[in-house]
Amino acid sequence: MDFTKIFVGGDWRTGRGGLVDSINPADGRVVTRYGTAGVDDVKDAVAAGQRAVADPEWRAMLPHQRARILTRIGDAIEADVDTISVLQTADTGKSRAETRALALSAASTFRYFAAALETMDESLTSPRGRYLTLSLHEPIGVIGAITPWNSPIASDAQKIAPALAAGNAVVLKPAEWTSLVSLHLAGIIAAQGLPKGLLSVLPGPGRIIGEAIVRHPGVGKILFTGGTATGRRIAAAAAEKLMPVSLELGGKSPTIVLPDADIDQAIAGILFGIFSSSGQSCIAGSRLFVARSLYDAFVPRLVERTKALRVGPGTAPDTQVAPLVSTLHRDTVADFVERALADGATLLCGGGRPEGALYDNGAYYLPTILAGVTNDAAICREEVFGPVLVVMPFDDEADLIAQANDSVYGLAAGIWTQNFPRAYALARQLEVGTVWINTYKQFSISTPFGGWKDSGLGREKGRDGIRAHMQQKSVYVGLDPSPLPWA
Repeated sequence: MDFTKIFVGGDWRTGRGGLVDSINPADGRVVTRYGTAGVDDVKDAVAAGQRAVADPEWRAMLPHQRARILTRIGDAIEADVDTISVLQTADTGKSRAETRALALSAASTFRYFAAALETMDESLTSPRGRYLTLSLHEPIGVIGAITPWNSPIASDAQKIAPALAAGNAVVLKPAEWTSLVSLHLAGIIAAQGLPKGLLSVLPGPGRIIGEAIVRHPGVGKILFTGGTATGRRIAAAAAEKLMPVSLELGGKSPTIVLPDADIDQAIAGILFGIFSSSGQSCIAGSRLFVARSLYDAFVPRLVERTKALRVGPGTAPDTQVAPLVSTLHRDTVADFVERALADGATLLCGGGRPEGALYDNGAYYLPTILAGVTNDAAICREEVFGPVLVVMPFDDEADLIAQANDSVYGLAAGIWTQNFPRAYALARQLEVGTVWINTYKQFSISTPFGGWKDSGLGREKGRDGIRAHMQQKSVYVGLDPSPLPWA
């Protein structure tokens, strides 16, 4: 497709923001040039969305009819999974196995919300007088969606699908580093019979295009996944408009290994939880707490297994740790590690770029494990968003809970133990939105997801994911034929 065009209100056209290079992080080469939007494109996209939402073709379309469109979109994504996987690997550097899984996840998201829409009912509430009372839900209108670079097509689907299911229009701003797959997705969606104007895809810098979407008076809600600092600015702007927001923000997730854990199972889960996606995941298990009685035996085995992870380009079938999204981000991750070492951390493995011609021009960074710090160290407080794990011992359950919860973040946590009652009791005490027990980084579109504290507001996924994109309305129908007594 012609990536120099952007998708505005159902039409492909030249954006007002100029062209930008898409760089392959595996080798530093230019993949292609793609178009970006300007502020006037935002205005046009919102206006097109408002017209489309008001059009009876969409507004009066019955839920099962909208569900058919969503199902077709899901099927079309799955049919195109190989192209999407190749494109996203070139765009993000991720392994082909991961980008294929992300595409299939996006397909499942559209089909899930189609099914949820088919079976979604309104409520007949209990009356308190001689009247009939109903609780109904209506579309918000135009929804702005701002998605991150670490899993673009899956994040795009998790915002677009429920918003469309609820009867809204969507103006999507993908991340600057990974816009190609979002533009490709726009073409797939448009070909499945979605009425014109209901979707726009506007690549461009967040400080310009994202800001314009958030502050546009015609946008009724913002869906955002990204950094906490940006989330705060969006929330402040939304407060001025009295506009709802859904914010999925940063994390510094604790992973806990209790004395009775299955060590092999725990190590495999910990490695996947922090080093898959090259650590570029908001739910990455980046703080590891190991029972002190197990610590000396556990940590060397963990380090040995980490050193054996295969680092390489996403196109290599055996790659486990692919390059980071850009050399700029790689250097940021390296700076976190260097500062931690300067502050007294001990390097157990990694801590630099891999050697060899294969890696010279790519944004690679070795899987890294640090020790010798306490939970109040900067490396334990700040989100690195890279393949960096900090391991610390704990002495008892009270110590563990205090350390695990001592964070401004509260997105996710993992527990490894063979004692389910103890694991469940711990899960109830952890101040996070998601807890995995004897597994990690597993997701279901049917299960709500979101964070506590500085990790966000609102929830995505689940049957209630459609309702989150609607406004509730109460209707009273009088059944008493006599006039109201006051009058």
